[in-house]
Amino acid sequence: MKISALLSFFAVLVVSALPARAMSPNEKLVYEVSWTGIKAGTTTQELSTKGNELHIVTTTRSTPWLDTFFRVEDRAESVVVRGSGDRFGFPRYFRNKISEGSHRRLKEARFDQQKLKVESKDLLHKTQRVDDISATTYDPLSVVYYVRTLDLVPGRSLFVDIYDCKKLWNTEVKVLKREEVETPVGRFKTIVVQPMMKADGFFARTGDVKVWLTDDALRIPVMVSTKVKIGKIKAVLVGGSYWPQTAQKE
Repeated sequence: MKISALLSFFAVLVVSALPARAMSPNEKLVYEVSWTGIKAGTTTQELSTKGNELHIVTTTRSTPWLDTFFRVEDRAESVVVRGSGDRFGFPRYFRNKISEGSHRRLKEARFDQQKLKVESKDLLHKTQRVDDISATTYDPLSVVYYVRTLDLVPGRSLFVDIYDCKKLWNTEVKVLKREEVETPVGRFKTIVVQPMMKADGFFARTGDVKVWLTDDALRIPVMVSTKVKIGKIKAVLVGGSYWPQTAQKE
């Protein structure tokens, strides 16, 4: 089992974007990632606003005990051009760097919204390609921003287009239920969603991934869990530099 791949997956999946009408200009959230109850790594996610752009950066690093035999140091970033009014906007640039033991990947994509094209490059293998995209295509980071601006109703599914530097996927996001959860930073009322996403790396998505978002206008991701062949991977919010006062925690 590749713990590192799951840590990398968490970094790509969870971003703490707020809906455009409630956006914080700067934000930093920190998550502890554990495997069967043992801390395996930390994911830090930061959001900054620069002019009409949103810059999202996530980093995932393994703990010292994991470093001794499989060091993880991954980084993903996305640049989004903000839309007008309540319109979310669209991605301009995406970059994903994976460093897991001896495994290395470095890819980037540049989106042309007017031509509905995307140029992606594999910077290690020196290859590139141009693909068609839809008017509502997002990269693996910005798509979560977009989904959280939508109406999440338990029992319903959403479908979004995601480009992962190789292929355009029409991806289902299931809205499962409402649930209260306890975290180190408080107890939250949440909505549980299940993104049926594809991944770049060792980890093959099986549909067992679940994300807990606060059940309010902010949709803060407070927890992620997924089953693996041996045990379970869980990532929980443990700290950060921005805390909304309106989150429904008890």
